[in-house]
Amino acid sequence: MIINSARFVISNTDVKKCPDGSRHEYAFIGRSNVGKSSLINMLTGRKGLAMTSATPGKTMLINHFLVNDDWYIVDLPGYGYARRGLESRKKLQDIIEGYILHRQQMTNLFVLIDSRHEPQKIDMDFFRWLGENGIPFSIVFTKTDKLGKEACKRNIEAYCSALLEEWEELPPVFKTSSVSGEGRENLLDYISQLNKLPLE
Repeated sequence: MIINSARFVISNTDVKKCPDGSRHEYAFIGRSNVGKSSLINMLTGRKGLAMTSATPGKTMLINHFLVNDDWYIVDLPGYGYARRGLESRKKLQDIIEGYILHRQQMTNLFVLIDSRHEPQKIDMDFFRWLGENGIPFSIVFTKTDKLGKEACKRNIEAYCSALLEEWEELPPVFKTSSVSGEGRENLLDYISQLNKLPLE
């Protein structure tokens, strides 16, 4: 898939205020500092499209980006940033769950995992919640350039093994690097395939 255009459309905290229409939406979510904004910029080929920050947990809104005037990338707030107060965490949880559970245009949720880490309870709990709610999702391992090939392979296999303890089969899995561009074509090809499906 060739990306000809990508532009920011709207930010909000309420799923009811998301754009109208029947375009496919691909939401990206992950723990704070997982490299979400960098991945979105890499996918679209637009360096400053999604705001990157050295401060974890900066994305507090549902951000819509229109790609090729045809489909949306949706940047969701990160989960699990411990420095937030209880009230702030609850508010973020409501924003995230509101979008994931009620946005009919969401065709797929890409859950980002830092490939440098072994399986984390917070991620496994999130996968379980997605499964219980019948949410279509894929796993995107990020920052593969930060690890040696063997270590990266080992960590990804550990995650997949942990998932298979509870799941009959794995969702689609992608390996990516925002630095080298690894995984870009695979992800865009997958989105291109899903774009052909009718929106339910």
